[in-house]
Amino acid sequence: MRRRWNKPVAILATLAMAGSLLAGCGSSKETTSGESAAAPAETTAEAGGEEAAAPVEAEEVSYPLAEGGSLTYWLQLNPNVSANFTNLGDTELGKSWIANTGVDIEFQHPASGQESEQFNLIVADGNFPDIMEWQWVNNYPGGPEKAIDDGVIIALNDVIDQYCPNLKKYLAENPDIDRMIKTDEGHYFAFPFIRGEKGLCYTVGGFIRQDWLDQVGMEVPTTVDEWHTVLTAFKDELGATAPLCFDWSNFGKSNPIAFAYGVGTSSSNFILDENGEVKFYAAQDGYKDYLMTLNQWYNEGLIDRDLATLNGDQVTSKMTTDQAGASVGWAASRMQVMMTTAQAENPDYLLVPTPTPTLNAGETPIYGYIENQFPDVGAAITTSCENVELAAKFLDYGYTEEGHNLFNFGTEGVSYNWDGDYAVYTEEITANPEGWPIAQALGKYIRANYNGPFVQDINYLQEYLQLPTAKECPDVWAVETASDHTMPPVTPTQDESSELATIQNELKTYVDEMTLKFVFGTESFDNWDTYIQTLNDLGLARAIEIEEAALERYNAR
Repeated sequence: MRRRWNKPVAILATLAMAGSLLAGCGSSKETTSGESAAAPAETTAEAGGEEAAAPVEAEEVSYPLAEGGSLTYWLQLNPNVSANFTNLGDTELGKSWIANTGVDIEFQHPASGQESEQFNLIVADGNFPDIMEWQWVNNYPGGPEKAIDDGVIIALNDVIDQYCPNLKKYLAENPDIDRMIKTDEGHYFAFPFIRGEKGLCYTVGGFIRQDWLDQVGMEVPTTVDEWHTVLTAFKDELGATAPLCFDWSNFGKSNPIAFAYGVGTSSSNFILDENGEVKFYAAQDGYKDYLMTLNQWYNEGLIDRDLATLNGDQVTSKMTTDQAGASVGWAASRMQVMMTTAQAENPDYLLVPTPTPTLNAGETPIYGYIENQFPDVGAAITTSCENVELAAKFLDYGYTEEGHNLFNFGTEGVSYNWDGDYAVYTEEITANPEGWPIAQALGKYIRANYNGPFVQDINYLQEYLQLPTAKECPDVWAVETASDHTMPPVTPTQDESSELATIQNELKTYVDEMTLKFVFGTESFDNWDTYIQTLNDLGLARAIEIEEAALERYNAR
């Protein structure tokens, strides 16, 4: 945004190799005081044990690049784009990205639903595109360091030093982010997608029909008991057949009730307890209490009977046809879509966000949904790239002021206009002449509503959330201490990776099966000790040991 985003300049400070904050979205856990946020960046020579050259200052770069050139770029085509385009290069975003950088890009996309399969085929073939965008931490066996060792992608330390003044500056100013996008060995591996502010990390939460609350004379629930009372009223007084309705596959472990019991998790199966120790979410005492609550609600008809098999479209249907009164999901693609749909028939229909509940009135939530500022999406330069300098400068564009505005807002005068320092989407987005939903309209012009090599701006979210109560979601869903209990993007060693994956797969299969049995009452809670013993027999202690070691290495980055 204007005056909030620094223009590209030559950078005097070098990248931090050890940040001062425990990452996690807005974490406040400090390491030793006095750690420098601008320590010299490790070079490739240093990583290999050779004598390191003096750090190189990144040269100033002007766009479009005078030298030009062409590159191949492999990435998944987001559904917001693929609904109307077969290639990112056909969108206004793609055309502007190419024109503004002066680099001719051949975008390559895997078939929808076959992304992992086609990625693996490319890796096995060894003939890589110049740039590959992927989830390198979680979806490459052994993590990004293994991808470097396997000769798939290159370490970017020297590349960023020499050719990327904008990303280099951002990382030097944000040591917590800097720590997230390097390996334990100190190698930068990708040009990252970064959520620029903590408010962008509160993406999921509960919401409830305010018009129904008004009818039963109740307030928005703030405790688990109040939730029970409200859902009962929706069932008994308003005839709701599924008072609480959400798709378990997406939100079984990330819904507000789970967080009330201290066992919710945003992504990883491991959480940090109040002492900062690594715990497996489904082995905690609170998990049993959580499932006992759901079992009670299920037996009382307060939760959708189809909980195990519901998908998002079915949830939306029930929420917009008076079958359900409360749900869990994303502010824009669920809550806002439901309101827009329902209000066409019922102008009084109103959804409002619900805060993370507590067990007792007056308590402050400790655990809550929050995502990492680096959600493990990054564009890496492969070993097949013959013009690394061009690829680096092309990708660094996303961290310039112009690139920032393009990726977040699109084309000035077409998809947005400035109101002072605030970008306002035009009717091309908010009342699209093609009749496209706002998410698809945005997909033509920006990448902020999914990801890419840039820093996401909260101004985008404030404009994307069109309805007043939807705009309230990030503030209502925020739990200040949530990041203290969320695992940062740690990486096991190459040797540990396959072992951990095997254990985690077995744990997940067993937990998924037993959780629903406990909820539906087909498994007695008298067998809880047997459940815990089975988790231990499947290698839980070893998995925690690996995660603890990875966290220790992460904190030492």
